Amino acid sequence: MKKSTVTYPDGLKYTGELKGDKRHGKGTLIFPNDGPKYIGEFKDNKMHGQGTITYSDGQKYVGEFKDYEMHGQGTHTSSDGEKYIGEWKNDKRHGQGTFTLSNGEKYYVGEWKNNERNGQGTCTFSDGRKYFGEWKNGKQNGLGTLISPNNRGNYIGEFKDNKFNGQGTLALSNGEKYVGEWKNNEMHGQGSLTSPDGKIEKGIFKNGKLIK
Repeated sequence: MKKSTVTYPDGLKYTGELKGDKRHGKGTLIFPNDGPKYIGEFKDNKMHGQGTITYSDGQKYVGEFKDYEMHGQGTHTSSDGEKYIGEWKNDKRHGQGTFTLSNGEKYYVGEWKNNERNGQGTCTFSDGRKYFGEWKNGKQNGLGTLISPNNRGNYIGEFKDNKFNGQGTLALSNGEKYVGEWKNNEMHGQGSLTSPDGKIEKGIFKNGKLIK
């Protein structure tokens, strides 16, 4: 397979292996106007296989490509140092992956779909809270567990759009405990509230208060 350097009318510059007049094999493709630089494998003129693409703002992706797109296993590092390691599909985070903040803390470990957290995953927040459970469209949706420091309580139950919604149990370190229905982070519906001294109140709650 011959090697050559080709400059195209649109400003693209390629140095590497050719099959006929097509980029095929290993090579380097430089995009014009301060665009990205790709070093890796090609197939039928397209970035395809293992490769590395680097952008002028410092972004970098190392991993698998398919038909010009990030596809398969790969690592993307943003210009501010945030990093995603995992599966890709059609240029998007899709499948199992880990997102790490610029300080090195693992922020989210779990399933992704179309660049959003979707499926089962674990997220550790900057304030110390930790969530294990289901995600949909980047938000806590479905069954999950939220562990919170500083007597803010541990919640096990249903979530909708990052809030307690549906059936769930919240237990505080002082012994207070609520078991029942929730709406937008408040006790709402049928439930049972146990105070730190052991007193139990059962009935209908609305907006966080027992009404009957």
